[in-house]
Amino acid sequence: MTMLRHLATPLTGRRRRPTSGGAGTASTGERPHVIYLAIGFPPAAKSCAYRMRETANQFCRLGWDVTVVTICQEAWEREFGLDHTLSDGVDPRVKVVELPLVREDLETDIRKFSEARTLNPRGWVTELHQRNQRSFPEAVFGGWRMPLEEGLLRVHREHPADLLLTTCAPYVNLAATWRLWEEHRVPYAVDFRDGWSVDVIGGGEAFTRDSEAGQWEARVLAEALAIWCVNDPIAGFYRERYPELADRVQVVRNGFDEESIPERIGPPDPGRGLTFGYLGSVNFPPAFLDSVLTGWRLARQQSELLARSRFEVRGHIGAGAAREANRHMDLLKAAAPDGVTFGGPVPKATLAETYRSWDALVLMLVGGRYVTSGKVYEFMATGLPVVSAHNVDHDASKVLVGHPLWTGAVGLAPRQLANSFLEAARLAVDSTEQDREAARAFAARFTRSGQLVPAVRHLADLVRPDGAGAQSGQATDRRVLAGDARS
Repeated sequence: MTMLRHLATPLTGRRRRPTSGGAGTASTGERPHVIYLAIGFPPAAKSCAYRMRETANQFCRLGWDVTVVTICQEAWEREFGLDHTLSDGVDPRVKVVELPLVREDLETDIRKFSEARTLNPRGWVTELHQRNQRSFPEAVFGGWRMPLEEGLLRVHREHPADLLLTTCAPYVNLAATWRLWEEHRVPYAVDFRDGWSVDVIGGGEAFTRDSEAGQWEARVLAEALAIWCVNDPIAGFYRERYPELADRVQVVRNGFDEESIPERIGPPDPGRGLTFGYLGSVNFPPAFLDSVLTGWRLARQQSELLARSRFEVRGHIGAGAAREANRHMDLLKAAAPDGVTFGGPVPKATLAETYRSWDALVLMLVGGRYVTSGKVYEFMATGLPVVSAHNVDHDASKVLVGHPLWTGAVGLAPRQLANSFLEAARLAVDSTEQDREAARAFAARFTRSGQLVPAVRHLADLVRPDGAGAQSGQATDRRVLAGDARS
């Protein structure tokens, strides 16, 4: 794989970055430039790609030049795969720079394995994680620190940035963010999404402030223009952890893309049975999935309607060599006699069609009060009944309160879930078009653009209070592989 070329000697000393003109700034001052460090940008088949795409597009609409820095497509082929329909919605003015970075641990070609990895796979992974953490305190991605730093510096030198927006994870992105700040004083904001020092799954603190990770987080956040989080509990955690930064912590929710929601879904035909659907990554423990499938089976035993109904699971299961080859798949296959099927991932372009084929939705989520999940907004917006399969004390519950077709949060006990399936079936059959329209109206305030427009505009105003700059014409192919080519 082509490596990044060595960069020139960095600037020395510290200086305040001027607002216009001068070395290290946009050449004309007419069109501001944002570098968006967004690993997971389309066509990566990841849920974060939706947020990243809309963020880049919004900067374009404000008249900014936008350069996205991400990793090569081969990396996503190793992990969850690619969805090129995601790229169709990227503003053609966005330039995408792909760094030649991949996860070594997801390599599946055993001909490329070292002798050490072949003889002791677990030991090799342990050693890899230890080596990565010598660069940055992140076991899987810490080793990417130097290539990310050099890639970001090169992009800035070729087209000086007025703003850097960094989205995490991986958190090693913060090291590159800090390097650009230290050497060129480029103002930056951090889109933390789920946060770093907060344990969103277990709850509470993930690491202490005096740990190496804690020191990195505090150092980078101290100079950030803004800190974005996806929900109020995570934002509250960071305001309490860093009270001096409280006014910079903002809630920027994920929301849903309007083109992914069908305009209208007709009433079901009870005679043919109902189709329940789950869409999203199957990233919860096998025991979690087993509870949901058991609840579904119990519900079928209590209802003739559900006995002739289906439960379709769509999305990504596992990554790398474990993709669709793990305990989750075993459970789904074993549930086939109960009308359970697995249909694989859904391309972004066909989401509306998929939702139109379903009569009710099953929201399976891990975690608790710090987790919302982007899917909750999309599920609400369909106007279909929603079964909650997650902890009662979950942030998704707070978002769903008031939704007229929600069955409520009852926890993960199979018998309680069975009751939720039964209630969702009743709602699917009995709800009117007015009920479904009320559900869609309830979710309307959570459009993705509605969440991101004010946040992006706020950042733009912080950096360029004189205005965003003139609009530009359309560019064509602006995706380059760093180290291999340049635009």
